[in-house]
Amino acid sequence: MFYLCLLEALPMVIKEEIEIAAPMSIVWAVFSTVEEWDDWNTACQSCHLVEGEEMGAGACFSFVVRPFTPLPIKVNSQITICEPGQEVVWKGERLGIHAVHTWAFREVDGMVILHSHEKYSGPLLWLARLILVPRRLHSLTRELLVSIKKESEARYQDKKVS
Repeated sequence: MFYLCLLEALPMVIKEEIEIAAPMSIVWAVFSTVEEWDDWNTACQSCHLVEGEEMGAGACFSFVVRPFTPLPIKVNSQITICEPGQEVVWKGERLGIHAVHTWAFREVDGMVILHSHEKYSGPLLWLARLILVPRRLHSLTRELLVSIKKESEARYQDKKVS
């Protein structure tokens, strides 16, 4: 019992970052247009704004992930902080697990470093750990970062050619 209480009390944190060979304006355009995520993103589906006209503080959006295939989980998130090209934070809760996802953007020598930091907590976190959800969520985060990188770099190359 002590072990389960300890697992429940410990938050789960997933950190990843990626270098993107494109300017901030393009990376931000790719990231911030939630309604277009389905066109290029393989990590989540059915992405759309529920409240608000664009990505900004107070806006709500929805998407579907499959941390344990084939079972889909619909996630509703609210953006709490949105500083374009700098930081976006959204929060959500599903199946007894509270999540806060922070995205930090940093431009260095014409490239963008995109950092993802997810923190999960809640009474059912022990169960998520038991069925290896952290590993799958980490994989989905990495997949989303790679998708953002590929789409941003492709748009940058298209812009350079035209």
